[in-house]
Amino acid sequence: MSSPGQSSIGRRLVSEAVGTALLLAAVVGSGIMGERLAGGNVAVALLANTLATGAALVALILTFGPISGAHFNPAVTLADASRGGLAWAEVPPYIVAQIAGAFIGVAAAHLMFELPLFFASRHARTGSAQAFSEFVATFGLLAVIWGCAHSRPAAVPFAVAAYITAAYWFTASTSFANPAVTLARSATDTFAGIRPADASAFIVAQLLGAAAATALFRWLLPPPPRVVVAVAPLAMDREPA
Repeated sequence: MSSPGQSSIGRRLVSEAVGTALLLAAVVGSGIMGERLAGGNVAVALLANTLATGAALVALILTFGPISGAHFNPAVTLADASRGGLAWAEVPPYIVAQIAGAFIGVAAAHLMFELPLFFASRHARTGSAQAFSEFVATFGLLAVIWGCAHSRPAAVPFAVAAYITAAYWFTASTSFANPAVTLARSATDTFAGIRPADASAFIVAQLLGAAAATALFRWLLPPPPRVVVAVAPLAMDREPA
């Protein structure tokens, strides 16, 4: 996988925006479709959504990784910059592109299923267990990225997708693991939603988890000369209680 530094900043920002938009369209759209087709069986809907999201992650990281690194995630962008893989001056535009793309993806999913362009979620996600789940989910995500990027960079797309697919099921929050995804999912009152009031706790936990994993792997492994990080994660959730 080539370094994102070989593409112009404009191309990389478009790559991040388009990739994140397609990721959110897959996450939200497959959640809507799964819920509609599952006949009330939440486990079946979540399984369908998990498989769709994991498959989309592999395809999108392979597609956009050579251009921008396929971060699709502000936590990944910040972690990459902290390890020298991305210039700090490029972090703000990367994050803006990711957030904009995430909202565009939500809007696209809504249009495909004849729903309002945006509508605030009413799905409550509160409590220390949910926040800790996001810490664990994002910690694991960055651990997978750093470990694979150091020794097997070609495996990153598959490892990230496999981890997110598993994290759908072993975390109480079903692994959002992405601040841009969390913000955008507050604008969909569907299977994927999170109340806007609950998003801040998720984002704080995600950033802390990413920082903890990055600090650990800075000690576990010597930093590579140029880290190419590809990810993104985001996960869906089970039906609101």
